[in-house]
This record gives sequence, structure tokens and C-alpha cells, in this order.
Amino acid sequence: MEPLASRIRPKTLNELIGQEHLVGKGKPLRNATEQKHLFSFILWGPPGVGKTTLARIYANALDAKFYEHSAVSAGKADIRKILQENIGDRPKVLFLDEIHRFNKAQQDFLLPYVENGELTLIGATTENPSFEVIAPLLSRCRVFVLHELSEEAMGKIIDRSGIKLNTDARDWLIRVANGDARQALTVLDHTSQLHDTVTIEILREAVQSEHIRYDKKGDEHYNTISAYIKSMRASQPDAALYYLARMIDAGEDPKFIARRMVIFASEDVSLTNPAALVIANDVFRAVEIIGLPECAINLAHGTVYLSKCKKNRGAYEAYQLAAKDVKQYKNLPIPMEVRNAPTKLMKDIGYGKGYEKYTKESLLPKKLKDKKYLKSE
Repeated sequence: MEPLASRIRPKTLNELIGQEHLVGKGKPLRNATEQKHLFSFILWGPPGVGKTTLARIYANALDAKFYEHSAVSAGKADIRKILQENIGDRPKVLFLDEIHRFNKAQQDFLLPYVENGELTLIGATTENPSFEVIAPLLSRCRVFVLHELSEEAMGKIIDRSGIKLNTDARDWLIRVANGDARQALTVLDHTSQLHDTVTIEILREAVQSEHIRYDKKGDEHYNTISAYIKSMRASQPDAALYYLARMIDAGEDPKFIARRMVIFASEDVSLTNPAALVIANDVFRAVEIIGLPECAINLAHGTVYLSKCKKNRGAYEAYQLAAKDVKQYKNLPIPMEVRNAPTKLMKDIGYGKGYEKYTKESLLPKKLKDKKYLKSE
């Protein structure tokens, strides 16, 4: 049977619930759809808020051939196949879900076809496209930000399903789904096939076996990444690998994990092993190029390495102390001897005067001259 989320998917903008800032009267995506304006764009927002639905409605309104792929499994061969298909004068719209999973080489391959108009690209991503999409491709796409669905919108979507559930169960499902309509409908679909009326108890049992517990903005997300980092900090590679595996299994973006490793290398290892930052950056680059599932091996490599490194938070803690003084004292006068003196006037009034390259005198502002942020090794 066709999944519930698919069965009740809106076919027009008037049926769509939520995202009024994009599809309301006079708003950009409604205008583009109604005026049949063909252009490439990226939909950036959390899961289950209507990105795929919007793409389909737009393509259908323009009588375009709609090609739907996930960047997790699609590759250059899929793009070539689309380009080779003869569909006459109809535009070709490629919907690329999770475009942040397309590596740089794949995005470079796609770029000229978007640029010359052979393909109209609609990308969907839960990650900031500024970090995940190469600049030349991003510059040829307009970015639309989708918002998490409100509780009111979620309630309307659940009501549209036609499935009977009591008020308490409805309210509980809205809270647990955390703005993700697809997950709410998936849980509702599974439970309604077994029960005439859905209750909170029935929903709780169903949710225990769903990834709904690992919402990327929910407690489980933060709890798991926290446990991962603290395991590396405690030099426990076994625990760190376990939490790494949990995140990968739950569908966490590997680049998010790799970024945390780069931060950890400077925050927790720092000067005791400067190579840690190099290794962490290399892991991030490997993740970017290779992608899942193989990049899990690179993440494991970096996790074990960082876990085994001797820890020292001196540089991080020293920076925090310096930042605290900046907030407290604002812009204290910089000593004249270390000011830049690019003009004669500046030199005449004392900028740069008395500067010695290797002085042992404090170069901090006068009010802070005796401060020591970095503890002696």
C-alpha cells in the first residue's frame, strides 16, 4: 500500500499547509509557480516540512519532466541518463534530495548543465548550503529557507490523514514529531493499520522503534554528540566509537561529526599534539570527498586518534579568559608601539614609536598589562 504521507501529499499550493512566507499570496515561490518562471533553487529546512512536495508542485505547474533522486545514492551516471533522454521541448527539472551529500566532484559535474539550462536544479537540504554547496553552483541557485512546521500546521496535517485518534494522542504526536510531518504520518500510518483508534500508549510503542527519537534538533541528537565528545575527552576510544556508530546508524550528517572533530582537536588536544588539527582536517576532507558509507571508516580513524591523544585545554581556556576581558573592558587603547603606521602623520603622532620585535615587555593594553591568559606549561 502507498504510504500515508504519499497518499495525502498536496498537489497544489492551495492544499499545502505551512511555509506561508514562501507560498502565501504574493510570496516568491507562489509567484514563480503561477508565472511559470523556470529557475534553479535550493530548499533549505528541517526534515518533513514540505521540500519534496514544493518541488513536485512547482515542476508540475511548469509541465516539466520531474526527475527525483537522493544525493545519497545518485551519481554522475544518473545525471547523464537524464541529459540523454529526449522529451522534446519540455524542461527537465532535477530534484536532488539531500544535496549536501553530493561531493565536490559530483557538484562540479552538475554545474555546467545547470549553467546552460539543460537542467533546472531543485536541491533540498537540511544543512546550511553555504557550507555544503560549492560557490559556483550556489551562485546559480536562489535559496529558500523553510521553517519547522508549527503545532497548528502539524495538527491540520494529522487531521487531514482521516485517522481516528483521541485528543491526547494527537497532541502527544504533535509534540514528539517536533515539526516533522513525514515522521508523524509514518508513525500514524504504522499504528493505524493495527488499531481502529490510536492512543498515546499505542503511539509510544511505535515511536520506540522509529528514528523519530533522533531528531537532528532534539535531545537525542545533542545527547549523542555530547557523549561522543566527552568519550574522546576522557580518552575512551571504545565509548567514542560506539556513539559514532549510533550517529551514523541514525542518519547523522558525517560532515557534522567531522566538524566537531576539528573543533575538538584545537579545544581539547591543542598544543600537546599540533598534528591532531591536521588529522582532523584531513578526516573532514575525506568525508567531503568520499561520503557514506565508506567515510565512516575515516571518522573511526580520526575518533580513535583523537581519543588517544594527550589532552590539554590551555589554548581554549586562555582564549575564553581573553574574550571575557574584551566583553568587560570593550576596546581598550592599543599601545602606541604596536599600532600600524602607514602614513607620515601617524608616525609623527607616535604610531609605532619604540617598537621592538622581540621585546619582553607586555604588549597588552595598559589596563591589562599584567594579565596572563595562557598558563605556563
